[in-house]
This record gives sequence, C-alpha cells and structure tokens, in this order.
Amino acid sequence: MDVAVLAYDGVFDSGLSALLDVLDGANSMRAELPEPPPAWRVSTIGFRRRVRTGAGHVVETLPVGKAQGADLLLVPALAERRPDALIAHVSGTDSAPVRRLVAATRERGTPVASACTGTFLLAESGVLDGRRATTSWWLAPYFRKRYPAVTLDETRMVTTSEGVTTAGAAFGHVDLALAIVRMRSPALAELVARYLVVDERPSQSAYTISSALAQSDPTLEAFERWARSHLEQPLSIADAARAIGVSERTLQRTVRRTLGTSPVRFVQDLRVERASHLLRTTDLPLDVIARKVGYEHANTLRIVLRERTGETASVLRGR
Repeated sequence: MDVAVLAYDGVFDSGLSALLDVLDGANSMRAELPEPPPAWRVSTIGFRRRVRTGAGHVVETLPVGKAQGADLLLVPALAERRPDALIAHVSGTDSAPVRRLVAATRERGTPVASACTGTFLLAESGVLDGRRATTSWWLAPYFRKRYPAVTLDETRMVTTSEGVTTAGAAFGHVDLALAIVRMRSPALAELVARYLVVDERPSQSAYTISSALAQSDPTLEAFERWARSHLEQPLSIADAARAIGVSERTLQRTVRRTLGTSPVRFVQDLRVERASHLLRTTDLPLDVIARKVGYEHANTLRIVLRERTGETASVLRGR
C-alpha cells in the first residue's frame, strides 16, 4: 500500500510524527508474524519542498503530485486549539490547496483519513457530507454547528464511513494509524500497540469534560451550572429552564443542536463525571456516592458507569 502523508505549514507535530512512527513500526515488525502483510510505502508530501510545522520545525517533502498514485491520503491535524481561529483557517485561502487535494483524492475513489482538527479540513472540503465522522470531543459543538450534513459521533475514537476515516483528539493520531494497520492485519496492529504500550481506546467518552463543552453556548453553560448544583435531586427540565430564563423547548433544542444529545443525557454525563471523581478521590461507599449524584440505588450507578465509561466502579476506584 502506498500511503501519502500530507505535511503543510502549521501541521501538528505530534500528529504528523505519530502517523509516520506507527506505520514505520508496523513495517519493522512485520517479520515477527508468520504470515506478514505487505509493507506500507509511506511518502511525506507537501505543496512546497520545505514546510514549517506548528512548533516551528522544518519538514522536507516530496511533490504533492505523489498523492495521485497513493492508495491512501493521510491529513494530520492543524496545530490550532482555538475554535474560531481553526474555522477561519480551514475555510480560508491558506488551506484552499489542502481542501482541493482532499476533494480530488476522494473523487478518484482514494480513501482519505484525518484526526482531531484535521477532520475540519476534511469536512470543509465536502468529503464528509452524508457520512459518519468523529472529531476531538472538545471541538464537537463547533463541528456540529458548522457541518450539519455530517453525522457526528464524538464519543468514538475512530470512525470509517465510505472511504473516509476520522479519529478523535490530538493523540488519536496513534489510534488512527493503528486502525489503518488493523485494516490489513489485526495481529500486526496488536503487536505494534504492545511495543508502543498503547491501550485500545474505542471511545473518547472517558476523557470528555462536560464543562468544556458547555462553554460553547451561553444557555448550555447556564444549564450546566444549574445541573451541577442540583445533581443530588431528581431532574426536572422544566425547573431548569425556568431557573435559567428560557423555555423548556429552547433548552431541549439548544442542547440537541450543540451537543447532539438531550438535557437528560447531558445531566447523566455530569453525574458520571462527578461519581468517577468521587470514586478516585474519596473512600465514600458507593451507595453514598450514588445518592450524591442523584441515584437512589448503588446498583443503578454501577450500571450507568459501566455503560458510559466502559469500566466498573471498582476499576475507577482503583485509579
């Protein structure tokens, strides 16, 4: 498989190196398998011979025309954490060559993949319209608002839909590269993960900070503050809406539009977050913690924790 990895000015250094390192590691470890898959021929391409990364390092590249013969185009993330600046960049003239390359690559039927902020470049090029995708969990509200034609599931670490693969937050580049290896050889992907000491992370849910998501909208932020102060009580959406000065319907629509979920589900996220924190930092019995986060029975909390984090209460407490 010929893989073209795009380097461009402002590229996220760790994202670029993670993709290159994992694929190089897979090539180096192929011989340890009884039936090794073919090697990955990886080229770092760019629009100029030398590009400068987000951290200021200079990377030498091959001509971007190499992408025409590639079997896969990888687009690492942009080194930009500010949502407004990110959207301005991916929609501006500086990134136009990247958008055109991504669109032309998909028009030829060649798969493309990206992670974190790079998923905005894919979405801006139009190749994610009508497809499922994921992105960094903390950018999800901004992604969802700008790209309504994309079915976003920010809880996933890696998602593949009709030839386009996307991955989550910054170090999701490692998960993305391992997913590419896994498509050819699950055994080799497991071997590389063991050497790199990388655990399988199918979901971003355990890393999500609800308060960070709430900051993307004033109404949602007010609802989050109200909910946190009432976690021990039965949830009343009507009371919450009245307390923050909006209608119940407005609250429902705001949460759905911004987070792609319901107010009840969002409050459940807050309860899971608070319960997980108490398990890690206190010796309180589980039934006491359950009551502190609005559940009458400890078993209900056990079930919710397992469903939302993929881990048991005892594992969370051990951490």
